[in-house]
Amino acid sequence: MRIATYNVEWFTGLFDDEDQLLLDDGWSARHNITRAQQAQALGTVFCAMDADAVMVIEAPDQSRKRGTVAALERFAAHFDLRTRKAVIGFANDTQQEIALLFDPDRLSATHAPGGSVGQVDAPRFDGTLDIDLDIDAREDHVVFSKPPLELDIVTREGVAFHMIGAHLKSKAPHGAKTPQDALRIGIANRRKQLAQAIWLRRRIDARLDDGTPLMVSGDLNDGPGLDSFEDLFGRSSVEIVMGHRQDRALVDPHAIRALGQRIGAMPTTSRFWIAPEKRYLQALLDYIMISPSLTAYRPQWRIWHPLDDPECWGDAALRDALITASDHFPVTIDLDLTTRL
Repeated sequence: MRIATYNVEWFTGLFDDEDQLLLDDGWSARHNITRAQQAQALGTVFCAMDADAVMVIEAPDQSRKRGTVAALERFAAHFDLRTRKAVIGFANDTQQEIALLFDPDRLSATHAPGGSVGQVDAPRFDGTLDIDLDIDAREDHVVFSKPPLELDIVTREGVAFHMIGAHLKSKAPHGAKTPQDALRIGIANRRKQLAQAIWLRRRIDARLDDGTPLMVSGDLNDGPGLDSFEDLFGRSSVEIVMGHRQDRALVDPHAIRALGQRIGAMPTTSRFWIAPEKRYLQALLDYIMISPSLTAYRPQWRIWHPLDDPECWGDAALRDALITASDHFPVTIDLDLTTRL
């Protein structure tokens, strides 16, 4: 079974208010790329991945006028994808939802949020976490701008596990007018992101306490060595989410490799244009982490990077589609889930 996570840059911009796919010459949210070009590129990528389930980050908007499930299922129908059913959890107001697109012939997926809204240590993800983020002895009230999606998954063969899709808040100092503003906003955003990571890790621990096999996937907007605030706060969000106890630490070989080195080549899952420097920045932002119990299913991870993966590079149509479709590249994991252990 193949499961993917894919951050599709402003997927919602490819649909109208009736959740119909826009295949026209209007501009998409991607620079100098039309809606038709981005949509066709995404169709090429999804077909090439041929995944049984895709955790879609920045999925189309869920609001009074729009429906995430309808948009994704119409996208799947247009490109004749096996992953033709969609499910979401708690909607947000950013127009960037978290949703799972899956093949109903291979698995079932049910929204299964943990915790309760008023819970103290690990509230439900649409609630509020009260936590002291600094040293002022006052609790800060933290909410998710994009509440993680929790799902109960059961494969056709009867293998059950829990899945969490996450998109943690970016640390970019939006709205800063001076270097001092940028520093202040950057530190505040970093604190909030780390609080979200702690909250997510508490939910992970609760699931592990129940003995539930677990997969956590998505865009953590963070990674080892990504910015100067890491030294200030000591740990990245990735390290918090993964955990440190050997018997409870989540496994992702790309994250482990990156955490084990500060200098040298490391995996990357995204590519952004840095206008002032006139160059691209590549970063490891997207992960598929699994609990120790799932490692028994012989997992194999892959980053579909058009410049680093030989098969992607060798297929010119796929290579171009990956660059056109999004500023992130898919990550997949293959697991032998045909039998229960």
